[in-house]
Amino acid sequence: MPEPVPERASGRRPATTTVVGHQQGGDRADPGGWPLVAAAGLAVFMAMLDTYVVTVALPSIGGSFGVGPAGLQWVVLAYFLPMAALALPTGRWLDGAGHRAAFLLAVGGFAAASLACALTGSLGVLLIARAAQGVFAAMLTALTPVLVTVAVRPEVRGRAMSVVATLGPLGALSGPALGGWLTEAAGWRALFLINVPIGAVLAVLAVRALPAGARLRWPGRSWVAEAVLLGGAVLAVVGALTLTVQAGAGWLALTVIAVPLLGLWRRLPTSAALLAVARARPVRGGVLALALASTGTSAVVYLVPFFLTRQAGTSPGGIGLALAALPLAMVVLGPLGGLLADRVGAHRVALAGAVVVVAGLVLLLPLSTAWGAADLAWRLAVVGAGMAVFVGPNQTRIMSAAPPSSLATAGGASGLARSLGFGLGPALVTAAWAGAGYTPAGMRLAVVLTAAAALGAVVALALTGPRSSRRATAFPGRAKDAAS
Repeated sequence: MPEPVPERASGRRPATTTVVGHQQGGDRADPGGWPLVAAAGLAVFMAMLDTYVVTVALPSIGGSFGVGPAGLQWVVLAYFLPMAALALPTGRWLDGAGHRAAFLLAVGGFAAASLACALTGSLGVLLIARAAQGVFAAMLTALTPVLVTVAVRPEVRGRAMSVVATLGPLGALSGPALGGWLTEAAGWRALFLINVPIGAVLAVLAVRALPAGARLRWPGRSWVAEAVLLGGAVLAVVGALTLTVQAGAGWLALTVIAVPLLGLWRRLPTSAALLAVARARPVRGGVLALALASTGTSAVVYLVPFFLTRQAGTSPGGIGLALAALPLAMVVLGPLGGLLADRVGAHRVALAGAVVVVAGLVLLLPLSTAWGAADLAWRLAVVGAGMAVFVGPNQTRIMSAAPPSSLATAGGASGLARSLGFGLGPALVTAAWAGAGYTPAGMRLAVVLTAAAALGAVVALALTGPRSSRRATAFPGRAKDAAS
């Protein structure tokens, strides 16, 4: 891993240095090209996969350490919470860092933390190592959209971004299935050991594809204050949503903590940079749409297993096959979304994808007790098709409209939006279903709410559409991606 150096020791950058969020010479691509896109896609898949890959292995982990369900939930939360809480502050820090140094630190740190998870002999050490994984995962989620933005020419950026934007949700949605297979075949420690060779491959690709660039600098006091306040606010919200699913709606009271923390953060001089990113309407609308679409998708993925178990008596294998329809549709159609974005404009394609997501969720609304796995599978495939067409073009639009000096901040905002969506979706379903006494009617109400969330994504995109073209022209070479 590269060693961060103090800010005063960093020295003057050479004129040819390429740094996160800025490129000398405008929109000229880094020499890494498509291999760098592949590395970024694999990195974000690994980071999102580790959010949920351990869920099916929790009983095995509990058996190894003699721990019950109450303690085991923290194996998931110890990773998820820092990844969400530090996404924005980490992006802010990395906006001035060299591509290679930042990526090697993130990948090397993630691999080292994964190795510590695999070798640990106690639950306490496992939780510390999982938290370290989450910190480096926050770096990866902020960095990968930046690497794609600078790796290829603007005219193929939609296709490149679709690779990464599809692999991120795919990693999260396929985590339980892959985790079950690996645990059964090689034991729960293999879930973490597999990250070590992947990290080595990513490091080699980074060294080959990226120029040396600037060295990392230690964050200053102002960044630490921002990270504590902003990260604490996000932690309160995401933690409340996650614990609501596990222990009831009373945990929603934790969200109140976020209000004074955000108020204090708003008073910091450094908050101006993040607010400047948010003032770009395509960024603001795209991030909100991503959070809402992720809410609807994660909610229905959480609900379907309960429906199939209780109403159709479907086996775990059948449930897995039904759920696989959604990520499979994303894999198949993701490249199409990128191609269309490059041909007709990212905004139009992202909006069309969000509409298809709404249509798929509306098709689920009847939730007939006569339905089986196949009836839900094709409807989930429609949702997956919509997400495939939405996520890549939407990310292209966000990154194209962000100020060049704040690309990592925009990438961190996208990572935070996904995390909030994945936390809010199950909480929304649980609240609606529990409020109706865990009845089929409660399940239908939950689906209505998921469709409403996805409809909100459509509205967010529609309201931040063509008018954003004037803002996008402030960043040469980006107007078509951001506003078309």
